[in-house]
Amino acid sequence: MSDEAEAPEKAAAKTSREVADKPAETQVSEPETVATPVLSGEVPEPEMATPEEKSADAPVEAGDAEEEFSITGSLPEPKTTILAVLAAGVLVLDVLTKVVSVAFLEGADPVKLFGGVLYLTFVRNPGAAFGLAESMTWILALIAFGVAGFILWISRNLRSQGWAVGLGLVLGGAVGNLADRLFREPGPMRGHVVDFLSLFDPYGQVWPVFNVADMAIVGGGVTIIVLALLQHDYDGTVVKKAEPVVESGGLQESK
Repeated sequence: MSDEAEAPEKAAAKTSREVADKPAETQVSEPETVATPVLSGEVPEPEMATPEEKSADAPVEAGDAEEEFSITGSLPEPKTTILAVLAAGVLVLDVLTKVVSVAFLEGADPVKLFGGVLYLTFVRNPGAAFGLAESMTWILALIAFGVAGFILWISRNLRSQGWAVGLGLVLGGAVGNLADRLFREPGPMRGHVVDFLSLFDPYGQVWPVFNVADMAIVGGGVTIIVLALLQHDYDGTVVKKAEPVVESGGLQESK
C-alpha cells in the first residue's frame, strides 16, 4: 500500500485516539425555542399560563373585593343616653320639689328669698305653663302625650348633643307636668299642676308662678330654637349655604 493511501487512515485513527483520551464533559443545553412563523390570516394560539399566573390575572369578583378592600364606616351612635339621663333628672327634681311644696307651702305664707327676687309660694294650676289655658286641662294632657311620643320616636336618629340636651329638658318637663294631670286632683287627665316659684312678687303679679318642669320646657325650647337657627339638625347634620364663586368671565356659580 502506498504512502498516499495510508495518510487518510492514519489521520482518522489519530483523531479517534484524541477523542478517546479527552475526559467526558457533561453538557446541558437549554432547549432551543423555535419561532413558528405566523401566516397571514392565522391567529396564534395563546400561551399556556401557570396556575400562579392564572390566579394573579383572574378578575376579582365583587364579593371578594368587598371583603378585602371595603372601607367600612358607621354613623355616630344616637345620643339617647344624654336624652334619657337628662329627662330622668328633670322628672325626679320636679317631683321632689312638688312633694316638698305640697308638704310645707300649701296653706302657708310665701317665703321671701334673695331680697324679694324670688318667692316660694303655692298654686294649683289647671292650665299650661305660667298659668295659660286654664280651661283646657285634658287637651294639654293629650298634647303632653304627643310631645313625649314624638321625642321618643325621633330619638332613634338623635345624633346631635345639643338637640339631645334640648329634647331631654322638654321631655322631662312635659312628663313632670303630665304626671300632675294624671295623678293629682280633681282626677285623671284633669289634675292641677303644682306651681311654687314666683319672681318679684309673692302671688305672681309680675311673672306667673311656675315650677321646675316649666323651667325645663322653656330652657329646652330655647336650646332647640337656637340650634334650628344655626341650621344644626337633630341627626347631627349641619346645613351650610352655598357660597357664590366669581369666575374670570364674570359669571357666578354656586359653590
